[in-house]
Amino acid sequence: MEQPVPIQLTSVLIVEDDSAMQARLRALMREVAGAEAWIGIAPDLASACQSLREQQPVLALVDVCLPDGSGIDLIQRMQQESPDTQAIIVSAFAEEETILAALRAGAIGYLLKDREDIELVLSLRSLQRGGAPIDPMIARRILGMVPAAAASPPVDAAQAPQLTGRELEILQWVAQGLSNRDIAARTSLSRLTIEGYTKNIYRKLAVRSRTAAVHEARSLGLLE
Repeated sequence: MEQPVPIQLTSVLIVEDDSAMQARLRALMREVAGAEAWIGIAPDLASACQSLREQQPVLALVDVCLPDGSGIDLIQRMQQESPDTQAIIVSAFAEEETILAALRAGAIGYLLKDREDIELVLSLRSLQRGGAPIDPMIARRILGMVPAAAASPPVDAAQAPQLTGRELEILQWVAQGLSNRDIAARTSLSRLTIEGYTKNIYRKLAVRSRTAAVHEARSLGLLE
């Protein structure tokens, strides 16, 4: 069984346009990450993209509705702007379509703004143990989708995308939660080379994020 990979919360970007919520999330992240962590604020997509390029934060807390676009679109763009940044949605919206879109885009968690501070802190602290923070109500909805997914017919192995041995190796590291930088160190390849391989994997699996790639690979039997 794969071991969870803890996240060291040394840098966090909060993508939120409401000033009161910005202050609340900053205070919560300061409690979770500690006084030494860099915590930035971006009120819209444009400033978020700039911060991602400049800071390459470990974590981004992203609202769904932003003044100049969707936080889900931002998570998709993170693959180019800051591919090693993990994203968590923090939203007032809990519609099934929004939840699925966020997870497909690559979010590793989905939290609701109306929860008490202590609930959000506990969820965010689970990252430091390798967890994926999901609001209990959201988790219940996701579990409700499992039977339908399990009933889907198996994919013909001959129709599954053909990944090279190196791509499968890198996909295994991705499934364990390693960043491109960490994979490069373990394989003695450059980070740019690893990014090239991951882009090929995304293309072959017709996905846009690490989370979606792992999910699709497992559904196709490429990963255990």
